Amino acid sequence: MPGQSRTGSGRTLRFVLGDQLTRRVSSLTDLDPERDVVLLVEVRAEATYVRHHKQKIAFLFAAMRHFASGLADEGVTVDYVRLTDPGNTGSFTGELERAVARHHPERVVVTEPGEWRVWQMMQDWRQTLGPPVEIRPDNRFLCPREDFARWAEDRHHLRMETFYRGMRRRTGLLMDGGEPVGGRWNFDAENRKRLPKGHRPPDRIGFQPDAVTREVIALVEQEFADHFGDLAGFSWPVTRDDALAALRHFIATCLPTFGDYQDAMKTGAPFLYHALISPALNAGLLTAEEVCRAAERAFRAGAAPLHCTEGFIRQILGWREYVRGLYWARMPAYRETNALEAGRALPWFYWSGETKLNCIAQVVADTRAHAYAHHIQRLMVTGNFALIAGLDPAQVEDWYLIVFADAYEWVELPNVHGMVLWADGGVMGSKPYAASGAYIDRMSDYCGGCAYDVKVKSGAAACPFNYLYWNFLIENADKLAGNPRMTMPYRTLQGFGDKRRAEIRRDASAFLESLSSEPGAAYKADQTASVT
Repeated sequence: MPGQSRTGSGRTLRFVLGDQLTRRVSSLTDLDPERDVVLLVEVRAEATYVRHHKQKIAFLFAAMRHFASGLADEGVTVDYVRLTDPGNTGSFTGELERAVARHHPERVVVTEPGEWRVWQMMQDWRQTLGPPVEIRPDNRFLCPREDFARWAEDRHHLRMETFYRGMRRRTGLLMDGGEPVGGRWNFDAENRKRLPKGHRPPDRIGFQPDAVTREVIALVEQEFADHFGDLAGFSWPVTRDDALAALRHFIATCLPTFGDYQDAMKTGAPFLYHALISPALNAGLLTAEEVCRAAERAFRAGAAPLHCTEGFIRQILGWREYVRGLYWARMPAYRETNALEAGRALPWFYWSGETKLNCIAQVVADTRAHAYAHHIQRLMVTGNFALIAGLDPAQVEDWYLIVFADAYEWVELPNVHGMVLWADGGVMGSKPYAASGAYIDRMSDYCGGCAYDVKVKSGAAACPFNYLYWNFLIENADKLAGNPRMTMPYRTLQGFGDKRRAEIRRDASAFLESLSSEPGAAYKADQTASVT
């Protein structure tokens, strides 16, 4: 698909990154099809700086190829570099330098990236590339980086709820004049129901890979065979039209009940009522504003209740915009903090799923199959375990960045570093999201199929979440006991006698020492069999 430049003065080379696949992105707003060239590149460095899930790579490459084809259909000159093209240098910088040599542009235009490391690359391009490099704001977000930075400037604690209310006023979403619709800003208390016994979630829409996507899947299977994840069930939307279809399906089928069951978990039902649009949204196939407006229209038309609509819009207008702003306001120092001084290696079962902890086994299996788990699985299963087991933040953050199709550092790092692990010491959340097995039992059916007993508090039969939770409080008492929101659990802990405390410490120590960061024998045998 590489294009040849048209002759003429004033040519601009417009470099579009793989997660900026919208025609309205700022780098393309003043595109002149008669003169300009749009550059898109598949490079190995971006697929391997962490070893991304196979479906994530396939999703992005397929979406990029379809986006490039759409531009070409408009008559735009597209220079598209495929992964296996001769001469591909394997990096953004190398391919941009080669494109400049091919097209001799008067300037290069890019949209600011989503990750700090690419932002640093762009600063280098300004110094070394030759033609001037214009870096434009990412207009796909509703809160510009500079606006969030001003809001956050003198605040140590950056609370999402305060930011969210400001964004509601700013956009007018779910507002009646100057007041929130329904008289309340937040309906989270209504959005915590467990699935009723025998409840059947709706069938979800999937997208059969076309010839372009099938070619990409084969490429990924060949070039990234040793990466985590399966490709057999790939069904993500990789075009703008399919992404809109996925949004319409969610609004019509799932939004009316989304809020009720957004925190629920069920064996064999990884999607439930969740939107499944985050990969498309984070790659540019959808925009935050159009998604929020679609949900609001459904509410205004009486097709979805307020608590469901508000809960969904809060995740995008509130949480998504908030974590992106926090990332840029606090990087690069933010990722270096480790307030709880956690340092235990990531257990191998995060990759293999080989654990008697049924909740983790289920989530890892779903993640391997779909490159997806919903927010409560991420926060309260794999995340909660990582927190109370004292896992090393950098290793946990790499895992989240690798395994999910919607993960980019701007969204992954604050969510994991601040929300999941409390490694930022309370910049994002007022207390750690630590919980015993009772929470997982209340919100899922995982415990019924587990080798451990969630009702047992100590000994070999006990759910490890139970004693790890109390051990976490004991180990971090010097850092957390004075936290006003931790008063009740520490008051309960104070009532434990010496014998109970000793049981907790003994069980936690034995379990944590049993964890291994290396592949187990069963996993090694399975991998050998799959190769031979």
